[in-house]
Amino acid sequence: MSFNQLAKDRPRLLIVGGGYVGFTVAQKLQTRTKESGGVVTVVDPNPYMTYLPFLPEVAAGNIEARSATVPHRQNLRDCELIAGRVENIDHANRKVTIRGIDEGPEFELPYDEIVVAGGSNTRTFPIPGLAEKAIGMKTIEEAVSVRNWMLERIEVASLTDDEDAKRQALTFVVVGGGFAGIETIAELEDMARTAVERNDRLKVSDLRFVMIEAMGRIMPEVSKDRAEKVVAELRSRGVEVLLNTSVSEVDGDVVKLINMGDKSPAGELATDTLIWCAGVAAASFIKNSDLPIDERGRLRVGADLRVTGDDGPFDGAWAAGDIAAVPDLTGAGPGGFCVPNAQHAVRQAARMAKNIMAAHQGEPLQDYYHEGLGSVAGLGLYKGAATVRNIDLGGLPAWLMHRLYHGYAIPTVDRKARVFTQWGLNMVFGRDTQPLRHLHDPRRAFEKAAGVKVSDAKASL
Repeated sequence: MSFNQLAKDRPRLLIVGGGYVGFTVAQKLQTRTKESGGVVTVVDPNPYMTYLPFLPEVAAGNIEARSATVPHRQNLRDCELIAGRVENIDHANRKVTIRGIDEGPEFELPYDEIVVAGGSNTRTFPIPGLAEKAIGMKTIEEAVSVRNWMLERIEVASLTDDEDAKRQALTFVVVGGGFAGIETIAELEDMARTAVERNDRLKVSDLRFVMIEAMGRIMPEVSKDRAEKVVAELRSRGVEVLLNTSVSEVDGDVVKLINMGDKSPAGELATDTLIWCAGVAAASFIKNSDLPIDERGRLRVGADLRVTGDDGPFDGAWAAGDIAAVPDLTGAGPGGFCVPNAQHAVRQAARMAKNIMAAHQGEPLQDYYHEGLGSVAGLGLYKGAATVRNIDLGGLPAWLMHRLYHGYAIPTVDRKARVFTQWGLNMVFGRDTQPLRHLHDPRRAFEKAAGVKVSDAKASL
């Protein structure tokens, strides 16, 4: 791959990652940096920022996939954008190694200042068979695939006389009882219920949803009382919530469970659908750098968001978001650090942008401090859970708060308008349960027309 380096002689602020932190910092600094004779360069394999809290709603069909993303080229017009992955950071020599999305040769790119905002990946464990069977809920592509797969399973189940096959097709398992897992299973159950009600060959009682959580409670971000009420609501909707339970092995279509207390067997589930939402881990590329990381693989940073080692801050290096261990000065964060969520990432990015400009102007930096008002979660249409200033809310009020907050939080007026419009249309016309088939295999129809044998093996996620 040959790289046309547009900015050769200008000071470069390099931003690694175009997610919440990277996009926000780039958006706030691009014009001012350009006017001062520099350039902001953003490196990310994706040409968009994904608003992760909307992934369950994308999977459930409440929001179109593209509306949950914010395109870089439309909003970062004064930036230099590179579609690639940073594979190594050599801060001592102020350069990174990049590989383009075409997987061609690597190339090096110098920089004057760096913002590491590579985010996180799905956290997995060495469970036999997990990698071959499960799918995450961390990318827009995963959300779209889960939606179409589940709706296809419902159609397949409606045509079979084999009760075991029907049961397996209509069993949907979600692992992880944090916000992502709970919102995912609640939204998908709501969508599946509507889809089955529109199919006269199936009954809602044919559906089986199973939530698996290794801890003794779900949603640690809300109060214990509210978490217990969410469990009660899910169970009232027919969702099986298995606490203190984990996955020991995935053998083909069979998920084997264990009790976390004594590691004894806890039964088996035959399913076509296993969705993994058991947390996140800092993006692994940061291990290929000379910047300091902690025992959890996160960049060590100070409260002012500068990368900081044992001997103090690293000149010209900043980090925030999921990839960084940002001190939580409120004292509320686990282990003394901010939890990896969108609420912190967006605010950390705003503080970082101000601190970068302050550093350039020789002004004092300010520490990141955010005392959260609470947490909100959507649990399907007109259903939600929230804890706001220690006040617990559920049902319609919590659902409205969830939508208002996230509708406001997604960047750009364009995306806000699209999201609120789609929500309004769904309220008028009902939930959209139309699947799009074979997105995972778009050449299938052409190969069939050309006489190429299409595998008759059962499709998978």
